[in-house]
Amino acid sequence: MRLVRVLVSEAHREDWLDALDDRGIDYVVTSDASNGGEAVLVEFPLPTPAVEAVMDELREAGLGEDYTVITSAETVTTANFAELEERFADEDDSIDRAEIRTRADGMTPDSRTYYGMTLISAIVATAGLLLDSPAIVVGAMVIAPQVGAALTASTGTVLNDREMIARGFRALVAGLVVAILGAAAFGWLVRTTSIVPATLNVTTVTQVTHRISPGMLTVVVGAGAGGAAAFGLATAFPISIVGVMIAAALIPAAAAVGVGIAWGIPSVALGAFVLLIVNAALVTLAAIAVLWWLGYRPADWTDRPLRKRTLPAFGPPLVLLTVLLCLLAGSGAVIAGEIAFENEVNRGVEEVLAQDAYDRVELVDVQTRFADGDLSSGDRRISVVLSRPADVAYPDLPTALAARIEERTGTAVAVEIEYRETVSAGT
Repeated sequence: MRLVRVLVSEAHREDWLDALDDRGIDYVVTSDASNGGEAVLVEFPLPTPAVEAVMDELREAGLGEDYTVITSAETVTTANFAELEERFADEDDSIDRAEIRTRADGMTPDSRTYYGMTLISAIVATAGLLLDSPAIVVGAMVIAPQVGAALTASTGTVLNDREMIARGFRALVAGLVVAILGAAAFGWLVRTTSIVPATLNVTTVTQVTHRISPGMLTVVVGAGAGGAAAFGLATAFPISIVGVMIAAALIPAAAAVGVGIAWGIPSVALGAFVLLIVNAALVTLAAIAVLWWLGYRPADWTDRPLRKRTLPAFGPPLVLLTVLLCLLAGSGAVIAGEIAFENEVNRGVEEVLAQDAYDRVELVDVQTRFADGDLSSGDRRISVVLSRPADVAYPDLPTALAARIEERTGTAVAVEIEYRETVSAGT
């Protein structure tokens, strides 16, 4: 429920009250002494789904307002409120355009808090990656504040608010830069001070490898996070919950970029950076799409002729959308190539293991990465995890896998196999 307060000039008082009466809305009128008695404060409660519809109707009727405050109301008891609730019961619970702007603005903390919490979350995420601990990585997501910046940029785009677009996009980009630099500095510190073993190979750490080989399922997280965040912003769904999901799409990837920089492994840094760019673009684009689908438009959208709904009237949103789509297309091409390569690798492995000679072998996992972290060579290292009986050896299997994978991909590969042996007893 919402409580709407509107300051109305004395000349338009009767028009406002007649409009509210026509819609069956209960109200209270209070004289405003600060304006010398030339204005009144009209106060009326509305069900949350009714706010946008009613306010738009009043504005379209020519009842403009210079001062409007919309606040939450815990309990409402008036003559007609139950009827209003019933009338709008089938409507979605989207909030008013002015309220969504305020909510988005209020979600990003002050600069010191925003960048401080971003740095802390990046350091915690880096520690979680190096410890291969999903719980610690999740903890980093909980404290990351990126949801406000992403939604400010998205809301500004659908409302054509240039200041919001610039503020949100700037905060999102700067926050991710801080996260990457903080993760790199922390990674360099723990590496040079031997806090982690000198022999640690970060390319084999599961929490890192999940971020350096982006695939279709990993980027789905970004699109889902942006869409869910937009629903949370525009409805009564708790936004703090979906904020964790946005952080899940961004902070671990940023931390993985820092790890790649700290260990001097370009393949780790580049793979995670591609995932970070794709997820950041998808979060913003998905939020824009959902907000647009929910009906949010610039305030003068219906009054602006179609021929004027182009540059420069909508220049900033179009520029942001172009930048995001270009980033998504470029990074998406890299991911598409990686997905295609991994699919061919998986098919090649399955074809070899389907042979009768390997009928007692079961495939557990397949991972691909650039050989020795060298991107320029183009060579790939394939790690295959297999389950086999303890009493059976397959000395020719690595060669057979490498040959079939090279045949399918046209790329030189090195295959390493990790066996998990099984022992059976009894019948």
